[in-house]
Amino acid sequence: MKLERDTIELTLAELGVERASPQAAALLSCSPIDGSPLGAVRTHGAAEVDAMVETARRAFAAWRLVPAPRRGELIRLYADELRAHKEALGRLVSLEAGKIISEGQGEVQEMIDICDFAVGLSRQLHGLTIASERPGHRMMETWHPLGVVGVISAFNFPVAVWSWNFALAIVCGNPVIWKPSEKTPLAAQACLALFGRALRRYGDEAPNGLAQVAQGGREAGEALAGNAGVALLSATGSTRMGREVGPRVAARFGRSLLELGGNNAVIVAPTADLDLACRGIVFAAVGTCGQRCTTTRRLIVHADVRETLLARLRQAYANLPIGNPLDPATLVGPLIDAAAFDAMQATLREAVAQGAAVHGGGRVLQRQAPDAYYVEPAIAMMPAQTDVVRREAFAPILYVLTYRDYDEAIALHNDVPHGLSSAIFTNDLREAESFLSAAGSDCGIANVNLGTSGAEIGGAFGGDKETGGGRESGSDAWKNYMRRATNTVNYSRRLPLAQGVKFDI
Repeated sequence: MKLERDTIELTLAELGVERASPQAAALLSCSPIDGSPLGAVRTHGAAEVDAMVETARRAFAAWRLVPAPRRGELIRLYADELRAHKEALGRLVSLEAGKIISEGQGEVQEMIDICDFAVGLSRQLHGLTIASERPGHRMMETWHPLGVVGVISAFNFPVAVWSWNFALAIVCGNPVIWKPSEKTPLAAQACLALFGRALRRYGDEAPNGLAQVAQGGREAGEALAGNAGVALLSATGSTRMGREVGPRVAARFGRSLLELGGNNAVIVAPTADLDLACRGIVFAAVGTCGQRCTTTRRLIVHADVRETLLARLRQAYANLPIGNPLDPATLVGPLIDAAAFDAMQATLREAVAQGAAVHGGGRVLQRQAPDAYYVEPAIAMMPAQTDVVRREAFAPILYVLTYRDYDEAIALHNDVPHGLSSAIFTNDLREAESFLSAAGSDCGIANVNLGTSGAEIGGAFGGDKETGGGRESGSDAWKNYMRRATNTVNYSRRLPLAQGVKFDI
């Protein structure tokens, strides 16, 4: 299994990606498909990130005064570029992140969808009119651009998650500085190049510095988090990362929007449609080779249907096409790198030590791709929800737990530190409604008769507990990127005070 250089070169050329010269290169991007180099980019130190913030602050001073519908026009033009280059950008996502080609294309479609959402939103940034207790007064809310927005994104969604923040931030009047994962730097360069094309079509109304990319690792991220000129830092990654970023931003009284880990579960009730459940579980458990924050990691199945469902799951796992993600027939691509493989193996050993019976989980295709890390997705039969089960494993490991009583299932479901995505398969109306109630799932996403992965952009995305509490994408997530002002206008000739206070002079 070896990538053709023509495929790489043509993809990067179509997207306008400029790579660094060997002399200046500091960060090399290698494909998880076969380990081959894709290209290099120059990294940015803390001083350069600080300079980007100053450029963005100057851009903000001008961009906040552009009417929101005109700001939306820029995002409409960007969506046009994404539509025209969807195939190439989707292919680059597959090359650099190892996602199967339909997921790579789907990620670009998600970018297009959020751009369309943002264009409509640009004409709907509205506040409230509030009844005043004082005669001759009108009270209202207004929303204003916030300032420079910093975005730190992860490798597993190298373009879509940034676009959730970027499209909304731009129409809300804010410039964006993006620190992409050091594992997927070329995808970020491609997005910036396509936005440059949209800017040229838009004209001189857009100031310099609306979109910038800070390449690098920890130093660049720390510089963004610590710079007081960054009004909002949106960070996607592990809970460990969030524990470092959150306090750093809070110490300077900045805003943070944290999208962190998930330990997502599916409950399968005795009334469930098992064919439907099997399809939903398999995609959510093995899609992106288990490297999604919304991956199904725990299966909580009723004892009466456990063996029937497990037989179907094992058969489905046995027939999964594992291999080159550029092949349309492939459903499971590689892990991102050797460190991800080692972490998966260590987790499986720990699960066995805690009583698991593990099916699958080994490395495959080593002869065809010695420098890549393809694995069989694993099913681990657990005696209880042990420590290893309660911890997020960023790999295709599905822990299986058994329950007999619905309340027991909910208790197991909620007894983990994370609270991102959840699902129940049931045809019992009471169970379905209970799962969505305050006494049910404690996650930010709760689904009935579909899996934990595959959220649409129309709903706010995010979760609670150690997932961080952030909300991105649809619904009213736009409010993260704006500041609220409460305004009162006195159109009378008197000056009554609220709450009946008397202060006559």
